[in-house]
Amino acid sequence: MQPAPALAPPAPATGAKPDTASAEISTDVSHLPDLTGYLDDLLRTRERLQAAVEGVDEWARADATPSAEEISRVRQLISRIKSDLDQLPDTERTRIDQAVAVVRKHRAESLGMPIIRPGAPVKEAIA
Repeated sequence: MQPAPALAPPAPATGAKPDTASAEISTDVSHLPDLTGYLDDLLRTRERLQAAVEGVDEWARADATPSAEEISRVRQLISRIKSDLDQLPDTERTRIDQAVAVVRKHRAESLGMPIIRPGAPVKEAIA
């Protein structure tokens, strides 16, 4: 598996969580906060499952625990994105930060539930 360069065009959104063990990861810098949150979730889940001493069968704990490989791949991707950003001149970094803000705002607004606009009032038929 070879992740795409950090500043590559975004992949089509599927709405699915990244599966770093079996899928290609193609992302851009606008996904950095999401990847960081995903890594935090993986680490919290791993710690929570390691702390669960009673009531959990070992096979279930092993099955539910995020793999070290998955955690490592997400860390590497985050590191690559940050490294690519650090190599850019300040003016380019500022432009990217502004573009990311626009993309993330649009993404947040467009992922909500569809809105039904009020139309003409519906008149009930009198039978």
